[in-house]
Amino acid sequence: MDLTRGGTLAWRAAAALGVLVSAGVHLWLWFRGYDSISVIGPLFLLNAVGGLVIAVAVLVWRHWLPLLGAIGFGASTLIAFTLAATVGLFSVHETWTGTDQVLGWLSELLALVAGTVALWRERSARQP
Repeated sequence: MDLTRGGTLAWRAAAALGVLVSAGVHLWLWFRGYDSISVIGPLFLLNAVGGLVIAVAVLVWRHWLPLLGAIGFGASTLIAFTLAATVGLFSVHETWTGTDQVLGWLSELLALVAGTVALWRERSARQP
């Protein structure tokens, strides 16, 4: 299978970038005080480490599973942020605005969309 056909490598790279930026935002916030927040602190660190692993896997392992991981990462992190910004999540109430917040949800949206497009294109390329 030619992964360059249809820009699949570009979509994989975009998905990996989205996951990596989101992981970086979570690590940055963890160092800026979120480490001391019960439940959320450990989850932010887990998000950072997991995001790095997923981003590398998307680029290195030419299989559908890492793309599914990027989609799940983007979707779950977006859902968690939406909950935190609306009703609160584990007693944390977030806002929709701010550089970290906007960069986070944009990167998570990128991971979700690019991962979905890459997965769809690769599956379509396999069809006779």
